[in-house]
Amino acid sequence: MVYIGIDLGGTNIAVGVVSEAGSILAEASTKTLAQRPYQDLVKDMADCAKKALAKADLTVDDVKSIGIGIPGTADQEKGLVIFCTNLGWANVPLRDELQKYINKPVYIDNDANVAALAENFAGVSAGCKSSVLLTLGTGVGGGIIINGKTWTGAHGRGGEVGHMTLVPDGVPCTCGNNGCLERYCSATAIIRMAQQECLGYPDNAILAKAGGDPEKINAKIVIDAAKEGDPVAVRVFDQYARHLALAINTITAFFDPEMIVLGGGVSHAGEFLANAVRALLPRYIMFKALPGPRLELAKLGNEAGIIGAAMLGK
Repeated sequence: MVYIGIDLGGTNIAVGVVSEAGSILAEASTKTLAQRPYQDLVKDMADCAKKALAKADLTVDDVKSIGIGIPGTADQEKGLVIFCTNLGWANVPLRDELQKYINKPVYIDNDANVAALAENFAGVSAGCKSSVLLTLGTGVGGGIIINGKTWTGAHGRGGEVGHMTLVPDGVPCTCGNNGCLERYCSATAIIRMAQQECLGYPDNAILAKAGGDPEKINAKIVIDAAKEGDPVAVRVFDQYARHLALAINTITAFFDPEMIVLGGGVSHAGEFLANAVRALLPRYIMFKALPGPRLELAKLGNEAGIIGAAMLGK
C-alpha cells in the first residue's frame, strides 16, 4: 500500500505518492490560484493525486490514506480547515469534499507540523522521541513531534511558536499582538532590522548588494554580507541569532526536546546560522549541567511537505 501526501500552498499544490518507507514514488503539481472557490482547489488536489498514481503505475485501490498539509489550522476529528488566511478559508469541509473524488481516509494538519513529521520519519530528527521544527521564512512556524506523532494541543494551536511573545510591547505583528517571536526570528525581521541599520550607516555591503535600494534588501543579501564580515550586516545577523537563541531557550524550558530543527528559507544560511545559535545557547539554557537539545538543519527541503502529509495516516 502507498500513501498520498498533499502540500497545499498559497502558490502551488504539490502531490506525491509516498511509500511505506517515506520515499516519494511520483509527483504531480498545479498552481493553487487561491482566489477560486475551495471546491475547485479540492478537485485539483484529487486530479493531481490521480496523475501521480498513474505515473507510479498505481490506482486508488493501492492507496491506504491521504494526508494534507495546510498553511492554517485544522480540526482533525471533523476534517475541517478552521481557518487558512492565505486561501481565505474558514470552516472548510476539506475531508468530505476530497472524499467525493477519492474515498479514502483523509488526515489534515498544519504545514509546519507535517514538515516536522517528515524530518522525524525520514530526515534529520529520525529516531528522536521528541523534536521541534522551526520554519524560518516570511513568518515563523513550528511543529512539535512526540513519539512519532504531531502535537497540536487541545484546540489546534499547539506549535504556533511564531506567536509567542518574545519582546513585551515590541514590534506589531500581523496577528494583532505586539512583540511576537516571528517579528524577530523571521526573514521579514532580518529585512526590517537591516533597513533600519542602513538608515544610519548607508555605506555598507548590504545596500551595495541591493543596488542602493533598501526595498530590494532580502535575508540572503544580509546573511551573505555578514559572511563577508560587513560590520552592519554582522550587527543585524548577531541580533537575529540572539533572538533565535532566546526563542529556543523558551521552547527548551517548557518542552525540553531532544532536537530543535531549523527549516525554512533562512535555514539555507546553513552552518553559519546553526553555529552562531549553538554558540549562544549555553548562555541562556537553564540547568547548565544538563545537556540542551541538539540543534540541526532540516534536510528534506521541499519534499518535507509531501512526505510529512503522507505520513499523517501511517
